[in-house]
Amino acid sequence: MGLIIKKASGEKVPFEPEKLRNSLHKAGATTDLIDNIVQKLERQFKKEVSTKKIYRLAFSILKAHSSELAGKYNLKRAIMELGPSGYPFERYIGEILKAQGYQTQVGVMVQGKCVMHEVDVIAEKDDHHFMIECKFHNRPGTKSDVKVPLYIRSRFDDVRTQWIHLPGHKAKFHQGWVVTNTKFTLDAIDYGKCSGMSLMGWDYPAHGSLNERINLSGLHPLTCLTSLTRKEKTLLLNESIVLCREICERPEVLSVLDLTAKRTDNILEEARGICMEVN
Repeated sequence: MGLIIKKASGEKVPFEPEKLRNSLHKAGATTDLIDNIVQKLERQFKKEVSTKKIYRLAFSILKAHSSELAGKYNLKRAIMELGPSGYPFERYIGEILKAQGYQTQVGVMVQGKCVMHEVDVIAEKDDHHFMIECKFHNRPGTKSDVKVPLYIRSRFDDVRTQWIHLPGHKAKFHQGWVVTNTKFTLDAIDYGKCSGMSLMGWDYPAHGSLNERINLSGLHPLTCLTSLTRKEKTLLLNESIVLCREICERPEVLSVLDLTAKRTDNILEEARGICMEVN
């Protein structure tokens, strides 16, 4: 029997080296470095290993080679560090969609037919108009179940009834979205397909998942930066700064951290390394 992986949810599955290789490749690791990590993993663990231990092993090897590689590999966990409140995640989703050509608004009060709603993100592109609700989780293995799209669908129906009466909106395509940084249950996915809701999770759908959109846009959250402490990341998030790119473009935002010149240079070097990989 081969190596078994224990996920954060408690589920156990056979180890698939290609999945690990793909995630390392997305982070920018070379083939030789990827081979090195997979071989060390298979030598060190013979029967069972948790996803957390796999991450720690890969991260430590990547960090020894490059802070930028480690930061990009840290993406999924870095997004979870955008909490504990969901607002930085909402703003982050707004930035990703903006980079893809959408006009976005974050945290908007919208009048429905019956009641007023606070909408996480509104996005418009061409004749498409979307109401987006963001479900942020800061614990691995947490899934959004069917109650989430059920609830959002009822809110969207109330908003859409009002939207279609706005000037120029009757012919537009209106749709409700649910975006999460983890996964959906199968029932949630089935309901989304049946009801016409668009669901976006970490790895769902196969084309257009959150993971894919981040890699295409190159908009990594500042929480990817290994040179920042957790407290420093929180201070920057409290200033509504969520992207590595914002640090690259406006280094003065680091002034809120009261850093030494050397630490400022280290942080900027890592941030620019991640941004440079994208460009």
